[in-house]
Amino acid sequence: MIPTLEWTPEGVNFLDQTKLPLEETYVLATDYKQVATVIRDMIVRGAPAIGVSAAMGVAIGIDRSTATTIPALNEEVAVICETLAKTRPTAVNLFWGIAQVRDLYNELAAKNTPIREIKAAVVALGQRLYDEDIAACKRMGAHGASLMPKEGTVLTHCNAGALATCGYGSALGVIRGAIEAGHKIHVFADETRPFLQGARLTAWELMKDNIPTTVLCDNMSAHLMSKGRIQAVIVGADRIAANGDTANKIGTYGVSILAKEHGIPFYVAAPFNTIDLATAHGNDIPIEQRDAREVTHSNGKQMTPDGVGIENPAFDVTPAKYITAIITERGVLRAPFDESIKAMAQKGTN
Repeated sequence: MIPTLEWTPEGVNFLDQTKLPLEETYVLATDYKQVATVIRDMIVRGAPAIGVSAAMGVAIGIDRSTATTIPALNEEVAVICETLAKTRPTAVNLFWGIAQVRDLYNELAAKNTPIREIKAAVVALGQRLYDEDIAACKRMGAHGASLMPKEGTVLTHCNAGALATCGYGSALGVIRGAIEAGHKIHVFADETRPFLQGARLTAWELMKDNIPTTVLCDNMSAHLMSKGRIQAVIVGADRIAANGDTANKIGTYGVSILAKEHGIPFYVAAPFNTIDLATAHGNDIPIEQRDAREVTHSNGKQMTPDGVGIENPAFDVTPAKYITAIITERGVLRAPFDESIKAMAQKGTN
């Protein structure tokens, strides 16, 4: 399994995804500020991985605190959570991860639990969330495997694999689950400009698993769909609204329209905590704007004229009407999504 991130006695160790596929190096974050930098600079990325990273960031902040009283620690925790919350606005898992540890801290602090016990408890929670993410991805894979073609080609956009989670993957976890069930699948991976998550990351991890993979430029999928060469599309998600509208990497919306036009099923795979019940529809999802340099430069080389205007939204929103099904660790959701999401939320994990 690809070690995306890991809690160690020295700190949280992150595989530096900005260096892949040519260099496999790690970045050790020894305090919460360094974890925030790792998230903001996309050394770690992918909504589920960001969520667990944020939880570990809060945990390491509390664990490394020198505060000797609960009131003093309360002030530090507020700053820690605020710092991490400002890193990436679109992925709701970030705020979920922060809330998991903050809520446990608040519960224990209200009981005047000894600080050493609070530290042990929040560290244990961060480690447990890591294990739970991997287990959730494997359940997603099992739920979604039957939706994949028995034999054929599946298109992905961005990276929703082991590198976007703590291991196994969401969208790629479904593909892995299908292959483990005997399906013969070839993956087409959109390059996913401008950060090239598909070309750099999806291709890298699938080749490590010996899964047949072909990288496509982002403008090639329509042509291949028209030739009958794509049987299904599966992507991840950074936030899913209560009505099923889904924010994912920029370009996903266009792929969903193409799939609809060509009668190709379009699936979203994401842990249930990616669903933001407080956000009614996709128009309310905040869209992160990234640095213009990601567009103007490639491998450190300038590719555009000086002074040209640049737009660099990191995500777009796919309306629920273009989504065939949403695959979660709790099961598969289908339209009308506002009803199926509400029912699954009420049912819980039972």
